Amino acid sequence: MPLMKAIQVSSPGGAFELVNKEIPEPQENQVLIKVEACGVCHGDSLVKEGHYPGIQYPRVPGHEVVGRIDKLGSKVFPWEIGQRVGVGWYGGPCLKCNACRRGDLSSCQNFLTTGISFDGGYAEYMAAPMQALTLIPTELNSLETAPLLCAGRIAFSALRNSGAKAGDLVAILGLGGLGHLAVQFARKFGFETVALSRGKNKEELAYELGAHVYIDTEASNPGDELAKLGGARVILAAAPSSQAISQVVNGLGLEGELILLATQAEPIQISPIQLARGGRTIRGWIGRVARNPSEDALHFSVISGVLPRIEVFPLEQAAPAFEKMMTAKVHFRSVLQMGGH
Repeated sequence: MPLMKAIQVSSPGGAFELVNKEIPEPQENQVLIKVEACGVCHGDSLVKEGHYPGIQYPRVPGHEVVGRIDKLGSKVFPWEIGQRVGVGWYGGPCLKCNACRRGDLSSCQNFLTTGISFDGGYAEYMAAPMQALTLIPTELNSLETAPLLCAGRIAFSALRNSGAKAGDLVAILGLGGLGHLAVQFARKFGFETVALSRGKNKEELAYELGAHVYIDTEASNPGDELAKLGGARVILAAAPSSQAISQVVNGLGLEGELILLATQAEPIQISPIQLARGGRTIRGWIGRVARNPSEDALHFSVISGVLPRIEVFPLEQAAPAFEKMMTAKVHFRSVLQMGGH
């Protein structure tokens, strides 16, 4: 069998290992993708540290995958060999839960997760369910597209499905890989966009990305500063810091909504009276699967010019690419490039 290079994790807490693996054979309803680029996301830490229930090892991480269809499994439609496609966090329906058995695949209760339920894109090839595929517009290159399949999709869909309307004040907490895309989307949606981050070093960037206001969360209380502006209709929490999130709740305006995009293990400290005052709400967001938010996000990126800022690494440097992402030293998304594409 022909072999490919891949990065795998063999056990919870284990290191990234560069290995030679057999190129997978696509099964029924699957395609084989020759990977061109794969983004490195904070969600990949779930694989590395073993924090996702039921994950089986060894596992190849990666859920921001762009490549070309190399082979079709049986019963695959309407996809064709050579098409450039993407695979994000959503890996297709489980086909076993009550919703799937009723034929309501969009309401699947246990949908598959790319790079967790099956091997992901830290490899030269990957097999993916056809339901997980997103067609990539010709206007976008593979390296810049990869982060849009997770960070871009979640920021775009959260804003589009929030209660905010054009002209409303929307705040983005965090200016990392997720937040720097959220600021761009918020401005293009017509919101009064406020960026919140630690220190003065990201202020110039915030305005460059389209923010109307920048708040240094180290220099003042961000919740108080947002309240002075009239309160936010929506706050997108794109920073994986429970302490930072707790500080902005009082910055929500009347019926304001705090939407959690980034994952964090520590509890968020919020008192019931903070939510009751003004009818505030808080919710998590992973994106909807009833429609394909990835294709919508990519189309919007084409017409609006919203793109991530990336640092590119070869597959063999997955470990330093991951480390720079986890320590917020990458500007602003790490992307693995396969075979010099």
